[in-house]
Amino acid sequence: MRGGLWTLLFVIILFMTRKTEPKQIYLALIIIILGQLWRFWAAGSIGLYRGENVKAARLATRGPYALMRNPLYFGNFLIGLGWSIIAGLHAVIMFIVSFYVLYVLIIIPHEEKFLSEKFGIEYKSYCSRVNRFFPKSLRLQYVMNKDFDPKILIRSEIHTLITTLAGTLIIIAVSCYTS
Repeated sequence: MRGGLWTLLFVIILFMTRKTEPKQIYLALIIIILGQLWRFWAAGSIGLYRGENVKAARLATRGPYALMRNPLYFGNFLIGLGWSIIAGLHAVIMFIVSFYVLYVLIIIPHEEKFLSEKFGIEYKSYCSRVNRFFPKSLRLQYVMNKDFDPKILIRSEIHTLITTLAGTLIIIAVSCYTS
């Protein structure tokens, strides 16, 4: 239900959208672009990942996964934060609280349980080295990712790119025409 929850968050942000100053939109666009670029890096580092079921052929520990265990969700956070900045302060607060509850308290623990059962000691060792969202250290030898596959972006990340572009344009349009 991750996709459905993301859509619900977008719709709530959209309904909360108020008139926005151009500088607010510019800041939000920078954050949204960074979020999408971060997602591209993460998606190209893990292989096929789309679907409602939790799955993993291998434990991803390179690229952005050397910095944080949940770079795709961090990218989502940046995109949603950008959208909510356009919508206004109430939307920012609602988004941050909702993201925390949905992702940090529900979705991520479910996925971590799966990864722990599938990869055992390898996953536990990885967790001891890498935080969920904030880097413990900058281990450049692992950040450089020779396994990055740009073809995965066409197969799996194009959906997110289209959603991000469409969502951003819709929220900007609403913010420009709302009194």
